[in-house]
This record gives sequence, C-alpha cells and structure tokens, in this order.
Amino acid sequence: MFSNRLFNLLVPIISVFLGFLAGAIIMLIFGYNPIEGYIALFDGAFGNPYALGETVRQTTPLILTGLAIAFAFRTGLFNIGAEGQVFVGWLASVSVGIAFDLPAIIHIPLAILAAAVAGSLWAAVPGLLKATRGVHEVVISIMMNYIALHSCNYIIRNVLSDNGDASERISETASIKSPWLTELMGYSQVHWGFIIAIIAVVAMWFILEKTTTGYELRSVGFNRHAANYAGMNVKKNIMKSMMISGVFAGLAGAMEGLGTFGYMHAHGAFANLGFDGIAVALLGANTAIGSVFSAILFGSLKIGALRMPTVAGVPSELVEIVIALIIFFIASSYIIRWVLLRLKKEEN
Repeated sequence: MFSNRLFNLLVPIISVFLGFLAGAIIMLIFGYNPIEGYIALFDGAFGNPYALGETVRQTTPLILTGLAIAFAFRTGLFNIGAEGQVFVGWLASVSVGIAFDLPAIIHIPLAILAAAVAGSLWAAVPGLLKATRGVHEVVISIMMNYIALHSCNYIIRNVLSDNGDASERISETASIKSPWLTELMGYSQVHWGFIIAIIAVVAMWFILEKTTTGYELRSVGFNRHAANYAGMNVKKNIMKSMMISGVFAGLAGAMEGLGTFGYMHAHGAFANLGFDGIAVALLGANTAIGSVFSAILFGSLKIGALRMPTVAGVPSELVEIVIALIIFFIASSYIIRWVLLRLKKEEN
C-alpha cells in the first residue's frame, strides 16, 4: 500500500499531468496543435531573461497567498479572505511608502511591516468571530473581501489622490525594485520580493514544525475538542492562526505595492491573488515547500499564456481551463488514490 507521503507526492504530479493532457485534447478538438501551444507556453514563461523575470514576479505573491491559505488549512481553518488581506496589505505598504521620507534600510522594512500588520488585523476579524461566536470563517471572510475592495478604492480616490484612480507613486527609498536586477532580467518587472517570499516559506515551516505554538495550532486544527481537553486555549489559537495567515496575505499585497506597481490603483474587481492562492495551496498539499512549486507552476502558466495566441494561435484562456482541470483532479484525489491502490494490488 502506498504511504501517505508517497500519495501526497503522486497526487499533485498526476493531477498536473492529467490537466495538461486534458488541455491538449481540448486543443486538438478545436483544431490547435497542442505541441506548438505548450512550446509557446514554455517559451513565454522561461524562454528568455525577460520571460523568466516576469514569471518570478508573478510567482512571488502567489507563494505568499498560497502560504496564507495553506497555513489556515493546516490549522483547521479556511481563510478565503486572503484576497481582502492582500488589498489592505497593498494599501498599507503604499501609504507608508508615500507618507515617509526615510533611508531605504528603514523605509522598506517599515512598509513591509505595515502590510503584514494590516493583513493580520483584517484576518483577525473573522478569527475573532469564529473563536468567540462560532461564526464560520468562510462567511465572514468573503464579506471582508468586498469591504476591503470598496474601502481601499474609497481611500485611493479620496485620501491618496485627488479623486483619481490611483495613488501617488511610492518613494524610491520604499521600492524593492533594483535597476541592476531589472536590467539582468531583460527589463522585466521583477523585484527583490522573491527573497521575502522564500523567507516566509521558511518561517511557515519553522512555526508549524519546530515550535510549540505550531504544535498547538495543528492540534487545534486536527481536533479542537481534544486540544481543549489537553489544556490548550482553542480560542486563542484560532485567533493566532487567522492572524498569522493574514500576515502572509498582507505581504503579498506589499509585493504588488512596493515592487510590481509602485502605487495602488482602484480596482473594479478582485485581483484574484487571494483566490489563486487557494489553488496554489491545494496543489502544494498545504505545505510550505509545496506552495513554492505550485506557485511556480501557476505563475509560469499565467505568464506563458500571454505568448500562446501570437505564436501558436491558441487562445490564452485555455490556460485557465488547464488550471481549472488541475484543481478538479486534485479535488478528485480519492479517484487517483483508488486507481493507485488497484495498481498496487495487481502488482501483488
């Protein structure tokens, strides 16, 4: 019988393979060449320094939102409000980047810290209601997404600008872009945020696997009644879990505000970084290192898709279908497990 560790490794790999296979079949049905389509996809994501830089830039916030969702999942919670936490983190980092004139060694950490605190406090609301009133965190966090979207738009138009659709640009001392790195990567929008994302990956792993706090958080997520019987403070740990999850999502917003854009614009709809984080966490089996690899996959798919229409004539929307199919096969993992078990029995 397959071990749980082997199963957790095989399911994402098989899901990705089946997703690409189904995408190829769809291309054939509609008269496109799947080989040309996937070659264009790969070249668009990794074919030159500019493409690689854009893939890294797209991957960075996805790692962080994937960590946000995965951390909550590992502790028995579903933080579907990561999208709103991204927005408030983005707004907080840009506000600090505009408001202060400080040396970069102080300004950048201060802006990043503001984003982390904003995301954490925004996530604390559903955490508090879950802990004290038993309100399901999904319901509250969904509503908090809309509150964040429209509140941020209002602040951008009435506080950070004079009735405009975007804030001022942040000071250069708050930017995590680097002329040297930009030139190295073909003048793409890549920035140093990927270093912050890697630090966050290590932090999540360390918290959950190597600390007493992480043990309590996982215990509460696994069985809160048993955890309470063992003397753990369940309400406190629910709050703590949501707030730490919000930190990761807020940092993702900082990557957009201090790196990719250098400002915040009003949004007519969600940016989908938080929602894409759900797919990243699922494919990454809710682990820190798994979220890195799944974020790289989804980031490269989104960037590579931009080249498919011009080179292979394949609509870029097909990549969204491939992503949806990958998620579908992950959600249907019990089918994959059944097949693997049947194959194992036949071998015996």
